[in-house]
Amino acid sequence: MEKIRNFLQRKDIEVSAKRYGIDALGAMAQGLFASLLIGTIIATLGEQIGVELLVTVGGYAKAATGPAMAVAIGHALHTPPLALFSLAAVGSAANELGGAGGPLAVLAVTVLAAELGKAVSKETKVDILVTPLVTVLSGVFAAMLFAPAIGSAAGAVGGAIMWATELQPFFMGVVISVIVGIALTLPISSAAICAALGLTGLAGGAALAGCCAQMVGFAVLSFRENKWGGLFAQGIGTSMLQMGNIVKNPKIWIPAILTSAVTGPVATCLFGLEMNGAAVASGMGTCGLVGQIGVYTGWMSDIASGAKAAVTAMDWMGLFLTCFLLPGVLTWLFGLFFRKIGWIKEKDLALDL
Repeated sequence: MEKIRNFLQRKDIEVSAKRYGIDALGAMAQGLFASLLIGTIIATLGEQIGVELLVTVGGYAKAATGPAMAVAIGHALHTPPLALFSLAAVGSAANELGGAGGPLAVLAVTVLAAELGKAVSKETKVDILVTPLVTVLSGVFAAMLFAPAIGSAAGAVGGAIMWATELQPFFMGVVISVIVGIALTLPISSAAICAALGLTGLAGGAALAGCCAQMVGFAVLSFRENKWGGLFAQGIGTSMLQMGNIVKNPKIWIPAILTSAVTGPVATCLFGLEMNGAAVASGMGTCGLVGQIGVYTGWMSDIASGAKAAVTAMDWMGLFLTCFLLPGVLTWLFGLFFRKIGWIKEKDLALDL
């Protein structure tokens, strides 16, 4: 047992929730952003301004989704070069065979292939053959065996969530908004979770509302401490910057969570806000305005398919109120109350920017 432990340590193979559930999952979201999401944005821009070249470029970017996710995951797992590059084939197979749940299949299969590739890396004199051979064969075989089932399971869970949201938009609007919003601020990836479950439609709109409540909420709530730098760093960057402060005083999180419990059902029940763009955008909030761009690309896709006649003033109002105005105003008001009763004190929200 000691020999195995020493071998794993030497190979930097760490079986832990942090390595797989935070590092790898977060990297997967970056891979999705750098391929599927950015490709969708470029293609949509090309369609809107009539530049076919941009549509083509966007198509190529979207086609690289599987390899991009796998290589990103491999990088997060500290995979050596030969194994890392071999993961491109693994990601392509897992994403294709995983169907609607492709991202989750890519995560599971890539972790297995990357760790096996790390295990054999530089253990033989023909490493240039052995490492990619083991990585590709183990990964593709695992994809063939498990990816369809993983994809189906993820698709079923995501489908059940979306069905429940259609059936009970108020209750599910609260639940999804709060949970995904909390995930966005935690050191895990809300974008990857939404992508893995394929959260679109009303459920995607609720998820987006929750993420915006956290990002815009913390940006406004902490303005007196962090000024304009903090506003932009959290508002279009990430509310994860507050995690250190949350650990010190968890009560500072309550205003943003309460806000997400309000904006979620506002999105689902009042405005019918749907995310029909890439599912990964549902978990991005206002980060680079990716969530809002995702809603817009969904509108354009719906118009192109005939599912939507046009973008209305109500659509724009719902997007603005849900993503920007309500998160800022409500969190600020909740924050005033919690500051008054002493739950939030001066400097509790200060960032070292």
